[in-house]
Amino acid sequence: MESKKGSIIVISAPSGTGKTTIVRRILNDFPEIVFSVSATTRKKREHEVEGVDYFFISEQEFKNKIQNNEFVEWELFYDYYYGTFRSFIENYVNNGKSVILEVDVHGALEIKRIYPEAILIYIAPPSLEELLIRLKKRQTENEKDLRKRIERAKMELSHKDKFDYFIINNDLNTAYYEIKVLIGKIIDRSN
Repeated sequence: MESKKGSIIVISAPSGTGKTTIVRRILNDFPEIVFSVSATTRKKREHEVEGVDYFFISEQEFKNKIQNNEFVEWELFYDYYYGTFRSFIENYVNNGKSVILEVDVHGALEIKRIYPEAILIYIAPPSLEELLIRLKKRQTENEKDLRKRIERAKMELSHKDKFDYFIINNDLNTAYYEIKVLIGKIIDRSN
């Protein structure tokens, strides 16, 4: 008898939409779901843990892994490479574990191309104006980077119809609850 495969759940959203908070809460409420740890060439920040937040590798090592087709998706973003290891996803999913990924729109669509069974969830801000307010409150970007993030959000929103589910985050708790119910149904289907 063939064992059941796990699900691939992909969450995408513009920066400042609450996706990281939502994904953390999902992982807390669904301990059976594995978080897909991405690789990056950027430097490790003080609070980050190798293999938990990211796999921190050199740019040359990243490029070698691209050549060896080790990434299911990758992107050069703000001068740093980010990518998802194919082996990470397949090892867990083939052993019956569901995996959740937090990636950008292009990464999500590439994952769907390679794994048509993947479930794509897009979280949108109520408006671009509200997104700008949220990003300014974070105080993590200068004006130039804020403009880049808003332009990127516009591009990402133009792909929302390619996702399986579209959730507007007017209120973090409400958006979280909608996603929690949805993921509960996805996990039940794969068990």
